[in-house]
Amino acid sequence: MATVRRRPTAAVAAAAVTAVLSAAVLTACGPTDNAADGKPATPSATTAAPAASTSATPTGDPTTTAPTTPSGTPATTSAAPATTATPTASRPPVEPVVMAVGSSSAQVRELQARLGQLHLFSRTPTGYYGTVTQHAVSDFQERHGLTSSGTVTKATWTRLRGLTRQPTHTEMYPPAPAKPVTKLDPRCMTGHVMCISKTTRTLSWVVDGKVQATMDVRFGSQYTPTREGLFHVTFKSRNHVSTIYHTPMPYAMFFSGGEAVHYSADFAARGYAGASHGCVNVRDKAAIAKLFDEVKVGDKVVVYW
Repeated sequence: MATVRRRPTAAVAAAAVTAVLSAAVLTACGPTDNAADGKPATPSATTAAPAASTSATPTGDPTTTAPTTPSGTPATTSAAPATTATPTASRPPVEPVVMAVGSSSAQVRELQARLGQLHLFSRTPTGYYGTVTQHAVSDFQERHGLTSSGTVTKATWTRLRGLTRQPTHTEMYPPAPAKPVTKLDPRCMTGHVMCISKTTRTLSWVVDGKVQATMDVRFGSQYTPTREGLFHVTFKSRNHVSTIYHTPMPYAMFFSGGEAVHYSADFAARGYAGASHGCVNVRDKAAIAKLFDEVKVGDKVVVYW
């Protein structure tokens, strides 16, 4: 029997066309929705306009009807969600620093004198901002609700000046206390001599038996004592830095190996609370600067009790 071929009906042809169109739409889309995250894909600018009729939502949630234009065409709406500006964390402004550890100036003397008026600094103003001054500033800041940093900021300086009066010149530059009367070592009575007494903790610059200047000095600890005896200046170094301890030794005048007479910022700041590693420390910078210019290599150095 001959096989009779039938032409496809209109319904079958329409179904075939629909399948082809559906496949074409899927391959033309961008990234698919991320079902795991529940985030809808952002519609592309080339997405076809929505159909006039929509099916009911299977979850039962109320559907939203798109507004229409007077001609009956659904109005175009933007599918992109509104963006919310992310707040940017702003850092608090940094306060200007007026004075800090290591500063050396007349303003530091004023600072120390003002702190002295409040009984926070009990020493003689030196003009050097060391650990003693740092602790006094920190104490002041803590008492007055300021950040206890130990560094003088603009806010700290303004508050301190408001609570104190302008120091007098004598308060900032008090006269040196009278030195204990001591008999000079006989070896100091001739020539140019740095005559250093461990008893009175003083250095006297003596020329032909006459004292030209006297200044406070500090010696080594019991573990690194300053040598005693008669020596001579071997060499001078105005801006010397220790090659062992890597600390500044301004106006150094060496007299016995690595031991020297020199200015000490630590002595100026902490006084006799500290000690040297064997050197003779001077805390009056102006005095030793003058002495450095007068002492010559070969001049005598006498260290005695």
